[in-house]
Amino acid sequence: MLASHTDATFTELSATSSGTADVRAIFEAAKAALKLSGRRTMLFMDEIQRFNKAQQDIFLPYVENGWIQLVGATTENPSFKLNGALLSRCRVFVLEKLTDEQIETILKQALCRLEPIPSSQTPNQIPSTPPSLSNSTAASPNPDDKPMAPNEDSLWPSNPQATPKILASISSLAAGDARTALSLLELVLGAPPTIGEDKLLESLKRSVSSRYDRSGDDRYDMISAMHKSIRGSDGSAAMYWLARFDILVGWRIYGVLTLIVVASEDVGLADNSALPLAIATYSACQTIAPKSTRSYEAYKKAEEAAQDSTIPVPMNIRNAPTGLMKELGYGEGYLYNPAFAHPVHNEFLPIEFQGRVFLSPEGDTSEKIWDERLLMRWEMRGNGGKEWEGRKLHDREGKPNEQGQVKYEWSC
Repeated sequence: MLASHTDATFTELSATSSGTADVRAIFEAAKAALKLSGRRTMLFMDEIQRFNKAQQDIFLPYVENGWIQLVGATTENPSFKLNGALLSRCRVFVLEKLTDEQIETILKQALCRLEPIPSSQTPNQIPSTPPSLSNSTAASPNPDDKPMAPNEDSLWPSNPQATPKILASISSLAAGDARTALSLLELVLGAPPTIGEDKLLESLKRSVSSRYDRSGDDRYDMISAMHKSIRGSDGSAAMYWLARFDILVGWRIYGVLTLIVVASEDVGLADNSALPLAIATYSACQTIAPKSTRSYEAYKKAEEAAQDSTIPVPMNIRNAPTGLMKELGYGEGYLYNPAFAHPVHNEFLPIEFQGRVFLSPEGDTSEKIWDERLLMRWEMRGNGGKEWEGRKLHDREGKPNEQGQVKYEWSC
């Protein structure tokens, strides 16, 4: 499209199957064509990050002199994968992932192509509504009459498995990737018609691989999110990002390593015992598994929420080590706590979980059980018939419900 609008000769290469010799041949031909006809050449280089930074130097003179119009595509962070000199001569456009609504539109267009073409429709025309809706509208004797809502299973007569619930689930599981969505749709259409909707959904969830890239930005974004959550004293957010990292990487000990960094960089001399304690915790975790009911329950809640690995790290708590990443909005809006003489508020959790509490406050008893019968039994047999002193605290903070139980706990 760009080449046609600029009247340029279009050619494309992929760095996965081409070398610098192929690129140089195209560049020399483009240079000669520009001199003879005045027509520029546009080169689309896919997976440009596959060329190392030394190999990328071949682009510089041709781009700088205007002999070639270079369009490169990469799934990696250009700040780290592209030559700085080349990057400074180009503009970076970020292609954001598709929304669930856009993915669902693509799925419906694909399903429309699979339906029999009505005689009133041209072969290349994509209907805006499912066939069942179009048919019901056409069958209405009065133009002012509204068609009745069709059965969910009959929206796509040729593919009854593609129910609205299935399409919505595919849109969510695809995480903004249209190719993934179409692959999942292909699995749905190939499934036996007798399979249940719930079973089909389970099969789709198992077929989706994690989007985590060990060498990509996800790793550092989650590290940054966990570190900033601890710095901001948000225990629930720190627990959530620890669970996300653990699920995707499978290395729980990393949370302790982060504590060592926090103890050194953020706590520092304010508490001389923090760093030795963090190092001792790291040593203990390598030999035994520390137990804490409060942290265990918090981690289980966070782990359940972290199962959805498609939720991105909020931009304000991402790290921005390069100028390009700052221009793209990484770290924008983050308030660095040590820079203020007073407490400040940051959002550390994704918008889907803001307000959720994974790590309950110390001493919180809202989820504990109060059983009057068992307490009286303990008072008679284990406390010499004396009333438990914690009753006074309970009378101030909680009252038994109709069944004689409330959630309550005390610590001794």
